[in-house]
Amino acid sequence: MSQAAAETPLKLKDRVILVTGASYGIGAHAALAYAREGATVILLGRTQDMLEAVYDRIESEGLPQAAVLPFDLGCNDEEKFIELADLIAAEFGRLDGALLNAGVLGQKAPIEGYNWAAWKQVMDINVNGQFLLAKSITPLLERSPHGASLVLTSSSVGREGRAFWGAYSVSKFAIEGMMQILAQELYDSRNIRVNTLNPGATRTSMRADAYPAENPEHLKTAADIMDIHVYLMSDESKHVNGQALDAQTVK
Repeated sequence: MSQAAAETPLKLKDRVILVTGASYGIGAHAALAYAREGATVILLGRTQDMLEAVYDRIESEGLPQAAVLPFDLGCNDEEKFIELADLIAAEFGRLDGALLNAGVLGQKAPIEGYNWAAWKQVMDINVNGQFLLAKSITPLLERSPHGASLVLTSSSVGREGRAFWGAYSVSKFAIEGMMQILAQELYDSRNIRVNTLNPGATRTSMRADAYPAENPEHLKTAADIMDIHVYLMSDESKHVNGQALDAQTVK
């Protein structure tokens, strides 16, 4: 590491940040980016082995020790979300930020042919799980001495509907609406800023499932869009609230 790099202040030093969907893709890269800026990261996802792989990567770089929290956002049990928040409170006392990034694609199909069980699964994870988690962790975010940041991962199909995107598109419209409501409710009264971030066309497994014929070499990687993820968790974005941002166009 150069002397200049060593002297650069860490943007997230001593922050505690929750990342959902942290097992792989954008969530895993965001967790690593936050840790590299000095944050203690809570890794939440459904697959413990994959979470532990991200944990090991953070450990291997000598970064602040992360925490692994296996959890199914589609569980439909509010008590489990309350218990999750209580566990975080007992272990860390607060949250300074949260990236609600977990989501599933579901079917690519017309509405009239959409499978009900598949629709419900997408809504349970992408909307209901995000609602219950945001509701449960709000008191923890309020405890942040820095002014907390809540970022919800969105999509271009959550800002303009697109044929055959079905439940995924509808779920992301719901996320945009929830962000706007939370931003109005929490910013002035509780010093919690809330924004959505659309990653754009990014080289992830979900993108590959949605566009199987696309050449991934033409896409940005998850690592390429981490600057905006760090910015939204840092003090630099304290004035940013209620915004629908695009990771590949914001400078």
